[in-house]
Amino acid sequence: MKSIVTSLSAAGLIATVLAGPALAQQTPLKIGVLTDFQSVYSDIGGAGNVEATKMAIEEFGGSIFGKPIELVTADALNKADVAATITRKWYEAENVDMIIDMPTSATALAGMEMSKQFEKIMIVTDAASSDITGKSCSPYTLHWTYDTYANAHTVGSAIVKNGGDSWFFITADYVFGHSIERDAGDVVRDAGDVVRAAGGKVLGSARHPLNTPDFSSFLLQAQSSKAKIVGLANGGGDTINAIKQAAEFGIVAGGQNLAGIVMFISDIHSLGLKLAQGLIITEAYYWDLNDRTRAFGKRFFERMKRMPTMNQAATYSATLHYLNAVKAAGTKETKPVLAKMRATPVRDAFTDNGVVREDGRMVHSMFLFEVKKPEESKAPWDYYKVLAEVPGDQAFRPLKDGGCPLIK
Repeated sequence: MKSIVTSLSAAGLIATVLAGPALAQQTPLKIGVLTDFQSVYSDIGGAGNVEATKMAIEEFGGSIFGKPIELVTADALNKADVAATITRKWYEAENVDMIIDMPTSATALAGMEMSKQFEKIMIVTDAASSDITGKSCSPYTLHWTYDTYANAHTVGSAIVKNGGDSWFFITADYVFGHSIERDAGDVVRDAGDVVRAAGGKVLGSARHPLNTPDFSSFLLQAQSSKAKIVGLANGGGDTINAIKQAAEFGIVAGGQNLAGIVMFISDIHSLGLKLAQGLIITEAYYWDLNDRTRAFGKRFFERMKRMPTMNQAATYSATLHYLNAVKAAGTKETKPVLAKMRATPVRDAFTDNGVVREDGRMVHSMFLFEVKKPEESKAPWDYYKVLAEVPGDQAFRPLKDGGCPLIK
């Protein structure tokens, strides 16, 4: 009797294993967008990321394996514990197959833990910490748009080479801001310090809470430092507020310059060209680069009445690449899909030279832009002059230097 039971158990196990992909395809493919709908990062992602995901689903055809693709959304409230709770619920109880966006580095890192626990895919398109594909890398997480290393090295190197050799940082006091400051020239830890490596020096830093309304004390510290460059190691609404208040304090009029290390076209739109003109910034996407980017920008504008940020274009790109990988794999099971995503080049409206590395980093060109003067702009959203295209292998941290435990 014992041998019969064992044989039946083995047969049952084999049948279950063989049926795994088929059983998985009995439930609809479901994508979750976990974003910031109402706070400091809502302009750069938010509802625009949801719309970009819908655009990718529609372009793909709206269904797979004979069932409509489902979409769920939620606001992470920029809190790690909220992100962890939602991602757990989505993966465990709601059969979500892939989660995209993740508005802050803290929410991304918290969600990544759930992604690992449930062996489900997460694609980070908003959060920026280079630790996502460094010391905190995961076999189930891809980092799509940009990161603090790429932005710091692209912008920092360009500014230092043009004489900006002394810096003071105004830094968002959480992992994203700390990563920018570290990658651009942390005053304490100088490993990989782009500012010092290019012959510059960091004179100090001031750290502020997320979503700060009053930057006066931080700007006064920057002013008294006499640094040539005030590096803004923050993003979204914090960067906009810092720049507006810097004008009130006469920072630029007094001979110092601002460096927006992580900035978006939505920030420039909010500031206006009169205030933003001359800023040197880096982005992964600009709607007016070529025919492909213009076509996507036009479609997005028709739906949102504004041009897409690089995060919104990247969310479209990552969703479409994921869906094509599911189709090519013939299953929505995590490992075969990830293998297809890594094996297939990324060629779309976001980039024409993307490659997904072993550490999860999607490597692609970054662009160095100068914000136009008001008289140089010929139309709404005509904001940038292209200074350089930086190849991905030069913009992003080398695979061997990231400290990702997946890399031997």
